[in-house]
Amino acid sequence: MRQGKKVSIIGAGNVGSTVAYSLCMLGTAHEVILRDSKTEIACGKALDMSQAAAVVRSHTKVHVAEDASQIEDSDIVVVTAGSPRRPGMSRDDLLVINAEVMRGIAQDIKTHAPNAIVIVVTNPLDPMTYVMWRETGFDKSRVIGMAGLLDSARMASFIYEKLGYGSGQIRATVLGGHGDDMVPVRRYSTVAGVPLTDLMADSEIDKIVERTKNAGAEIVGYLQNGSAYYAPAKATAKMCEAILRDSRQIYPCAVLLEGEYGYEDVVTGVPIVLGANGMEKIIEVTLNEKEKALFDRSVGSVKGLIQTLYDRNFYS
Repeated sequence: MRQGKKVSIIGAGNVGSTVAYSLCMLGTAHEVILRDSKTEIACGKALDMSQAAAVVRSHTKVHVAEDASQIEDSDIVVVTAGSPRRPGMSRDDLLVINAEVMRGIAQDIKTHAPNAIVIVVTNPLDPMTYVMWRETGFDKSRVIGMAGLLDSARMASFIYEKLGYGSGQIRATVLGGHGDDMVPVRRYSTVAGVPLTDLMADSEIDKIVERTKNAGAEIVGYLQNGSAYYAPAKATAKMCEAILRDSRQIYPCAVLLEGEYGYEDVVTGVPIVLGANGMEKIIEVTLNEKEKALFDRSVGSVKGLIQTLYDRNFYS
């Protein structure tokens, strides 16, 4: 009989392997499984991580799944696999390509880990989470996208950079889709409970909001060949930790809306209670007229991407 918690990670690139490493250092999971098309590279990373776990005396074991059946009995499956956008490829082309990737992975999860909670990290995040939900047929509580936690952390880091104080006491809130139309909500962003609007001029907050929206692109610009992975991976690991420890933390995550906020059949970022059962509750915060308009636009962008899948005959 299997003992302890098991987390499988599909995609052992920079994000996936860093999620695995973070979980090793936490020691919350008994077993971490890496699955990737480049099996030998995954084996090397798994061996290195197992030795790192020994350094900190973590009990976590890291193994490589050469076959999809080895994700069997996973408590959590993290999906980071997907194709990057290549020269000459349109956003819609990338959307459909990665949707096909999600479809194949979803079938593996449905077959071998039917009781798992799925955390989707692959971009474009919100429609990929939608595809995973549809293809697995799981309850919406068990298919969750990682985005809002990352975007909120990015905003918090920019706030601290500007203020120069309050480290560890900053709570930023970002709602909506993980893209250009995300909604950093200044009214729900605080430092030790003090509203951000009492600490900064509106013009300063405006700059932070815009920088938050472009945070991923800013990192890509510096790296030139690659994208962010430390922060996305740590945000994913925090979600895993909340599930494995049943801490019932409130995090902004991408989930399917079925009437909440007045929307149906769309995935977007909202605050949720995250625990052993996955998404245990959607928190419906009160939005003023301006915030609601921004949120509507963000949801509309996600709906447009989902509609593209129907237009491209991904769904009939």
